[in-house]
Amino acid sequence: MTLAVNIAQSGSSNVTFRNRLINGNMVIDQRNAGASVTPTATGGSGTYTLDRWNLYISQASKLSIQQNAGAVTPPTGFGNYLGATSLSAYSIGVSDYFFLYQAIEGFNTTDLAWGTASASTITLSFWVRSSLTGTFGGSLRNSAANRSYPFTYTISSANTWEQKSITVAGDTSGTWIGATNGIGMYVQFGLGVGSSLSGTSGAWAGANYLSATGATSVVGTNGATFYITGVQLEAGTTASPFEYRQYGTELALCQRYFQVFGGGLIGVTGTPTTTMYSNYPFPVTMRAAPTTSASAVFAFDTPGLATYTQSSASLGTNVVTTSGAFFQLDNFTGLVATRAYNQSNSSLVRLTAEL
Repeated sequence: MTLAVNIAQSGSSNVTFRNRLINGNMVIDQRNAGASVTPTATGGSGTYTLDRWNLYISQASKLSIQQNAGAVTPPTGFGNYLGATSLSAYSIGVSDYFFLYQAIEGFNTTDLAWGTASASTITLSFWVRSSLTGTFGGSLRNSAANRSYPFTYTISSANTWEQKSITVAGDTSGTWIGATNGIGMYVQFGLGVGSSLSGTSGAWAGANYLSATGATSVVGTNGATFYITGVQLEAGTTASPFEYRQYGTELALCQRYFQVFGGGLIGVTGTPTTTMYSNYPFPVTMRAAPTTSASAVFAFDTPGLATYTQSSASLGTNVVTTSGAFFQLDNFTGLVATRAYNQSNSSLVRLTAEL
């Protein structure tokens, strides 16, 4: 079912954390800090763009993604949006796919009781703007990718923000993960999906459908744009006003899945003289023990002595838990026994525990 509605953006509610989606107003962008990214990774784990929003593609370099792409005025009450821009006129093959999605953790969907006779109805609402008009598509999907609900919505006016709402009766069949840190549900927006991965809109299917049959392909038109914000998924049959959360709260919710830090890392030299050791407690407990990576070499200043810089970026052997990490930073030369302080924000450590 697809329905355009006029949802007030002001007012209050006694119910908090109605929105099961994180960063639905596209305010957090830890990875790219507002810069444009053109994903080249096909299949696999996709490419995270703005926090919690992943772009999954079958062909590289057909889309660019950027917070506030095109610098248009967001809908009233919003300061940010996610913008996708087509980089060519690509003809979709039957098995091609280009879609934005967010995976919702099972702990945050278990009360919906999907897969049982008590499955709750949900409503998905959002603001959208495109240079194209027509019928667009997306889907809801389980973690096993064998239950999906394709949906459609209509964009009536080009380059105009429109508000949409889609109400879906909960799935009483299939296996839906709940009460764990696994994937409870995927929420997906198609930007061009082939016929073999598209299904009939408005019905649950025992298949891996990423979008609805006949939906508009954004990647099919060179320079086409697709902007979205105010995305909310909640229990119930009607869309309520978007749930605004304090910036610090939204950031902390994102940091459960991804964190980045640079500067302020205190190191202690040891043996051998090529290695610096550092302990870093995470500001937020992560979903799982994260993978770690460094974006650049680390430079440590020692009081009254010198600055020591890695010859190449390395985190060495790390001990990582959900609440902190002990880093071994290798590739230094001539360290002396002392404490040192990393003041450079260009040396970034990325911690990833995405679904």
